[in-house]
Amino acid sequence: QVQLVESGGGLVQAGDSLRLSCAASGGTFSSYAMAWFRQAPGKERDIVAALNWSGDRTYHADSVKGRFTISRDNVKNTMYLQMNSLKPEDTAVYYCAAGGGSEISGKWADWGQGTQVTVSS
Repeated sequence: QVQLVESGGGLVQAGDSLRLSCAASGGTFSSYAMAWFRQAPGKERDIVAALNWSGDRTYHADSVKGRFTISRDNVKNTMYLQMNSLKPEDTAVYYCAAGGGSEISGKWADWGQGTQVTVSS
């Protein structure tokens, strides 16, 4: 089991940027895919972005494509989500997740506690 801790959330204005981090411990970070999800109040948890073990294959949801960028540093055991041009509709709790395998498969085995991102208009 992998322990995941998110950080970097906060309150920003529309158009600002934030970078979320997800620090992993207790497993072989470089061997599994990772993802960011978000959940707004009253809504389901949706995937935002994902990447494979090496970071050379990525996925970004249409709603964030061109504004958010997922990346990872396998030396630091950390995944990132660079969020630019933030919009009020990006307001949500953001969660990181670790996959059961090295490639993006849609199966996520471990989850962090989440970090709140609030974007004011």
